[in-house]
Amino acid sequence: MIALIDYDAGNMKSIEKALISLGQETVITRDPSVILKADGVILPGVGAFADAMEKLHAFGLVPVIQKCAARNRPFLGICLGLQLLFESSEESPGVKGLGILKGRVVRLPDDAGLKIPHIGWNDLHFPRQGRLFRGVQEGAYVYFVHSYYLIAEEESIVTATAEYGACIHASVEKGNVLACQFHPEKSSDVGMQILRNFIKITEEA
Repeated sequence: MIALIDYDAGNMKSIEKALISLGQETVITRDPSVILKADGVILPGVGAFADAMEKLHAFGLVPVIQKCAARNRPFLGICLGLQLLFESSEESPGVKGLGILKGRVVRLPDDAGLKIPHIGWNDLHFPRQGRLFRGVQEGAYVYFVHSYYLIAEEESIVTATAEYGACIHASVEKGNVLACQFHPEKSSDVGMQILRNFIKITEEA
């Protein structure tokens, strides 16, 4: 069973629908006992960094997420869920992220002549092999919706990048913690393969 962490994040239903279509038992929950017993956990997210952290604290989910990350249970952050795993975001100065991974989230550059937010399809490049991308070709397109992007402190954890006025660290993997800035649930066949790979990771753990 995969648990989707419920903190009123916005894109949970589309992720749940995608997982169910792949035959995966899925539950949307904020119950710590259910989350900690799950074979895999997903932290989704659409919205503002500060609001999301406020809700995670209000629902008592911060220590639960930290426990998940400390265990050998696969954990996947999606979009804002990726950003929250890191230490801080320019979107919300002074607000601490979960700090599970080291790095910062910064605004896409306004001087690049590109529309912000970045909404649409972008191709991926793989600086190193990531388990989420097994069977996915270099240059595959996925769907992004964001105004801020990750700069990971440890480049060794970056498994996918994309270009949009800057080099976006589009996916990371460190131990059992994986995350992607783009939306696999909205990324057609490529996204379904990525979710299929996450399911496989939970089965292998």
